[in-house]
Amino acid sequence: MTQTNRAWILARRPAASHPLEACFELTESPVPELSDGEVLVRNHFLSVDPYMRGRMDDVKSYAEPQALGAVMQGGTVGVVVRSRNPRFAEGDAVVGRMGWQEWGVSDGTGMGRVDAHRIPLSAYLGVAGMPGITAWIGLKHLIEPKPGQTVAVSAASGAVGSVVGQLAKAMGCRVVGIAGGAEKCRMVTQEFGFDACIDYKAGGLDAALKAACPQGIDGYFENVGGPTLDAALRRMNAFGRIAVCGLIAGYNGEPIPVNNIRSILVNRLRMQGFIVTEFPKLWPVAQAELVEAVAAGSLRYHETVAQGIAAAPSAFTALLRGGNIGKQLVKLV
Repeated sequence: MTQTNRAWILARRPAASHPLEACFELTESPVPELSDGEVLVRNHFLSVDPYMRGRMDDVKSYAEPQALGAVMQGGTVGVVVRSRNPRFAEGDAVVGRMGWQEWGVSDGTGMGRVDAHRIPLSAYLGVAGMPGITAWIGLKHLIEPKPGQTVAVSAASGAVGSVVGQLAKAMGCRVVGIAGGAEKCRMVTQEFGFDACIDYKAGGLDAALKAACPQGIDGYFENVGGPTLDAALRRMNAFGRIAVCGLIAGYNGEPIPVNNIRSILVNRLRMQGFIVTEFPKLWPVAQAELVEAVAAGSLRYHETVAQGIAAAPSAFTALLRGGNIGKQLVKLV
């Protein structure tokens, strides 16, 4: 019996004249036969992430745009169903980048086995995957906080921000999060252990950040941009470090004004954007540490899970509106 693969392709570029979800088209096709060196994977979870919004536009960036008519790019975890590749056996749990589809065929490039008995398979797309590794690298190798220093994190309830804060706490820092809404702030402090969390939707961000960081900010992990970045710049201490991971406030084409740029000069700040895939040598070290912490229960995480391949576009647009807590996933099996 021929198996059918359902996949979302990017059918058109985003435009103000139609909703973002209308850019996608759900397709069906037979699952292809394998050639020598290939494996067939049944994807169990697919990842939706903010960076995908930037890839949808045909503009110059750090990566090639998502191709029209092609399966939406993205991380996946699943199980090998058939293998003609000696490096993978049937039943292996694997993480890869097979995109928004139920089945994937790969020659093994960029795909790796993971231990789904030690921690849940889904965690390799979040806390122990790309978002967690992003947090680890940005904090430990760019911000480099010292015990007793203050680290602030925007989008603190998200897949990256929640890990940044917990790692910083483990390094002996005072950690202050910025998130949208009382429920998210409650989770940031009570579940993830931050010292304080500011609800930017409540207004008075500058005053609230000053009150939460009475000794200023030594390290700032940026996921948002816009007013949150301005507020953080106003509170930075001399020789502070800022790791710019994302600018979600501008992913739909909105301007991202920065008014307090003078702070970079006055406080001799080090502000660096980074792309986690440019640190391949650090991935194994970071992932091993993250897996160990999750397995030991010292690193907590939360997942927002949509059900079924049909839910991928709505899960993605909800993510961009801040509708998730922790890692946004789509469960396929």
